[in-house]
Amino acid sequence: MHYILDATYHNEYQLRIRFENNEVRMVDFLDHLDGPVFEPLKDLSYFRLFKVNRDIDTIVWPNNADFSPDFLYEIGEPISDQSHQASSPNSEADDLR
Repeated sequence: MHYILDATYHNEYQLRIRFENNEVRMVDFLDHLDGPVFEPLKDLSYFRLFKVNRDIDTIVWPNNADFSPDFLYEIGEPISDQSHQASSPNSEADDLR
């Protein structure tokens, strides 16, 4: 079972997500915003309001929309750790090491 340590906005509907195994994956949400709870996320300004919720170990939006971390890991494409660190030098995940 996976959980999320850190997430940063990349562009459009993509987030860079660091998982508990320190693997960073690019997750594109565009094809996964179906249903009433995900409808507000189609507005990019709202999409960018995500936060990492440490209580449930995934990302959430103000309307309580969330995705399973295992699902996000599965649909994410692995990316270089360096590219993630360059985009978020003050990442909370760095404080957890």
